[in-house]
Amino acid sequence: MNRTVVYTVFIAAVLSLGLLIGTNNIPGEWYQSLAKPTFNPPNWVFAPVWSILYVMIGGVGARMFLAHRHTAAMRLWLAQMILNFLWSPLFFGMQDISSALIVIIALLIAVAAFVIASWQRDRISALLFLPYLAWVAFATVLNGSILLMN
Repeated sequence: MNRTVVYTVFIAAVLSLGLLIGTNNIPGEWYQSLAKPTFNPPNWVFAPVWSILYVMIGGVGARMFLAHRHTAAMRLWLAQMILNFLWSPLFFGMQDISSALIVIIALLIAVAAFVIASWQRDRISALLFLPYLAWVAFATVLNGSILLMN
């Protein structure tokens, strides 16, 4: 299998799906009306951060697919993608802050489990997921704070 093609497909698919979900679940008036904590970043921060993370996540998915396709780490990678793509429709689309919090907690656990599962086998993938883990941890605190404030 051509490595370049696999990387291109994974990165393009993750980035495209992420951006598609994001553009179909834009924070609107409802989100603007919510009470938010002081550490809530401005809205313009989210698109570039997620774009960079999606490129990294896609690259890690390609690495897993090429070298560790039948491992727990690959299954965790897939699980975190599903949870990741589920969060925005719940939070912004359905305006269900509590269900979104449950999903993002599961996402945080899946990302942390991926880092642990891949640490010995593919340290580069584990390290590439650390910024993602940090961002999801921050987003989990933000989601929880918004739930408590509203």
